[in-house]
Amino acid sequence: MTWKTLEVAPGITRIESILGPRPFSQYLLQDERSMLVDTGVKETPAEVILPALDGGEVDFVLVSHADVDHFGGNAAIHEAMPGAVFCAHALDTPWIEDPELIMRERYGWYDAFGVGYDPDTAAWLENAMGPARPIDLQLQGGEVFRLGSRLSIEVLWLPGHSYGHVGVWEPRSRTAIIMDAVLAGGLLDTEGHVIHPPPIVDVAGYERSVRLLQELDPAQLLTGHYDVIRGDDVGVFLDESLAFVARAREFVSSSSDMPLAELLAGADVELGPFTSMPNELAATLRSVLLEQGRTPLA
Repeated sequence: MTWKTLEVAPGITRIESILGPRPFSQYLLQDERSMLVDTGVKETPAEVILPALDGGEVDFVLVSHADVDHFGGNAAIHEAMPGAVFCAHALDTPWIEDPELIMRERYGWYDAFGVGYDPDTAAWLENAMGPARPIDLQLQGGEVFRLGSRLSIEVLWLPGHSYGHVGVWEPRSRTAIIMDAVLAGGLLDTEGHVIHPPPIVDVAGYERSVRLLQELDPAQLLTGHYDVIRGDDVGVFLDESLAFVARAREFVSSSSDMPLAELLAGADVELGPFTSMPNELAATLRSVLLEQGRTPLA
């Protein structure tokens, strides 16, 4: 697999590759100690991360959230670096640690509403996870990791995309590593086209996360599936993320009660269309319905 590394700030290296149709990145923070942010799918360590580290090891592995393309390589990294301490937010830890639970609760709930993944995608989600690997240190957000005299980072709790999504704030370079916490109008393919909806399980939490980032006013945002976002583009990206939630609320508010599958079909036209896992837009719609006191209908 083709990969490359890019130093995006002192002590922060972006490890870039491609996952299917999408850009894909993990991050290495290095001082006297080191931290890897996310491990990719189960093949990513052998094909990308370990070659990029070139024999080096890490002290900490921070899993940003419970999606298979962000923790699927945990077991492989542990095998290569048994001394590394694996960290994740307490709210996402159960899904990260239990493949059956995450397939049932995070990825399987769509089936009851008739909007499940197609068989090939469902099989890919299950196969992208390596063996289960326990989380050693459960986080709440606000923790500070002093990696050395030049690099201290704060863990940011950024709920919305998942309940326990976390990111990293590095104050010297004003860098925020946010992975999938904020997704503008959707995920992009390698040519810059929006293909994948922003799946949001908690729209109010998502808005709070965006506003926290606006208050921090980062010089750059580092994500899992977008190019490095710098300068004025940071504000544009964050504004687009709030605008997507507003559009989803407006669409749901103007829609009569109907099965979630029908609501999804209309929303895909209004907010998309999306060609990659379009059913995941249903997560956002369900969250808006619940926020409005309405029961999603099967």
